[in-house]
Amino acid sequence: MSQANVEVVRKAIAAYNRRDLEAVAALNHPDVEVDWSASLGVEAGVYRGREEVARFYKSYFDTFEEINIKPDRFIESGDLVVVPNHGHVRGRDGIEAVARSALLFELRSGRVARLCLYQATGEALEAVGLSEQDADSDP
Repeated sequence: MSQANVEVVRKAIAAYNRRDLEAVAALNHPDVEVDWSASLGVEAGVYRGREEVARFYKSYFDTFEEINIKPDRFIESGDLVVVPNHGHVRGRDGIEAVARSALLFELRSGRVARLCLYQATGEALEAVGLSEQDADSDP
């Protein structure tokens, strides 16, 4: 089942990178929650439910001309998938930024039930009960 979860996460990230809100919504559980409270930039907060999450994404997309999340790897732990990544954004005025973070996806019934942003991979791994060493030994 975890490989199926990774595939859902891959599709969610790809849809996000394409700015395809319909595809993102189709992959989200009806009770989806996005915890972006650890954001050091715009839109820090917690968003609950499809409509509120869609407004969050739309606002984020309106802020940036380009957003691209490049996963470094996918670390599975049951219905949880940790995705250390490099995020690249370009603002409407052409200012670019690159940031490392880790995204924690919780899946329920084959859909994204919760997405949580962490500033460091170790924090995301700790949240799922893993250590960096556990993740490094992940095949």
